[in-house]
Amino acid sequence: MRASQRARGEDVALVDALLSADERRRSSGVRFDELRAEQKQLGKLIPKAAGDEKAELLKRASQLAADVKAADAERDAAAAETQELLLKLSNLVHPDVPVGGEEDFVTLETHGTIRDFTAEGFEPRDHLELGRLLGAIDVERGAKVSGSRFYFLTGIGALLELALVNAAMAQATAAGFTPMLTPALVRPQAMGGTGFLGQAAQDVYHLDQDDLYLVGTSEVPLAAYHMDEIIDADRLPLRYAGFSPCFRREAGSHGKDTRGIFRVHQFDKVEMFSYVAPEDSQEEHRRLLEWEKQWLTSLELPFRVIDVASGDLGASAARKFDCEAWIPTQGRYRELTSTSDCTEFQSRRLQIRVRDGKTVRPLATLNGTLCAVPRTIVALLENHQRADGSVYVPEVLRPYLGGREVLEPVTE
Repeated sequence: MRASQRARGEDVALVDALLSADERRRSSGVRFDELRAEQKQLGKLIPKAAGDEKAELLKRASQLAADVKAADAERDAAAAETQELLLKLSNLVHPDVPVGGEEDFVTLETHGTIRDFTAEGFEPRDHLELGRLLGAIDVERGAKVSGSRFYFLTGIGALLELALVNAAMAQATAAGFTPMLTPALVRPQAMGGTGFLGQAAQDVYHLDQDDLYLVGTSEVPLAAYHMDEIIDADRLPLRYAGFSPCFRREAGSHGKDTRGIFRVHQFDKVEMFSYVAPEDSQEEHRRLLEWEKQWLTSLELPFRVIDVASGDLGASAARKFDCEAWIPTQGRYRELTSTSDCTEFQSRRLQIRVRDGKTVRPLATLNGTLCAVPRTIVALLENHQRADGSVYVPEVLRPYLGGREVLEPVTE
């Protein structure tokens, strides 16, 4: 665990503080049990005693009562400190994860062909310019109504979102996922249990009056769906595909991606979520990645798969793979989907267990983005644009767009 914390760039001393607190919890628990046993034994002796002996026993009983109360308080305090420190500790990093910061990822594979717009004789427009030509994106009025990093999807833009969501849900359903529409507001136990109230807390919107959190991903309600439950082993794997609005402060992104709809405060997303036996989590992680690759391939996008470095993992992830699509006007790959193996981290915090025969134990949870709508629209518009400002529609989306093969400009 110390090595894991070091690889993440997080506080290694937290491990020793946790061990120390847990030792106090254990020793104070033993002390409490010993005092309670003596107290019970004394309770049996007092009725049989008389005179000075009884007076002495009563005196001892009075002292024991105070000692038991103090030991109980010490045990509770040590247990609370242990739990508080435990919740600050991130998941154990998988040994195969590359060590380092954001730029220390390892590229696992590359798919598709990057277009050479120069050879085609025109300079590619960015998604915002294309969105204006198509009458699809309005960030000016989004800013007027709600502030920076908000937007309207209008006309074909709104239809394109609905097409993406329906196509993604169709793929997930065909793969055996149960479609879910999830709450956008959750209780602290759900948000904290999934690991979003630690290092990610600054990015979360909180409603003080109601003590509820706006979710940044449907991973949170999907993870908490089976909170405080025991699931029979023969029901696993359980797979859900959740559609929800997502809300993020983007607190650490000042000055980044300020143009357009790549990094916004509110967006819609289709998220895959799996509950599996711990020994099956790595295999399930690869399955989720394959479903993401299948989705991006169906959209005919050039993309690469990276193994995210340890210092760039979220608190709950033991390992994470990102699929990054090529964005022509940025001249680089950008994250479109990701999938994380959270092993038993979330299930222990949310008290979700699996019953296998007489054995009851924590299970493993995994999540994988199938379609984060705004970023997918960015990649689609920029990669499939034509010189006249029209945009080619991949075949997978056409049934959900009235058979359209091309999105046509509505303004000069």
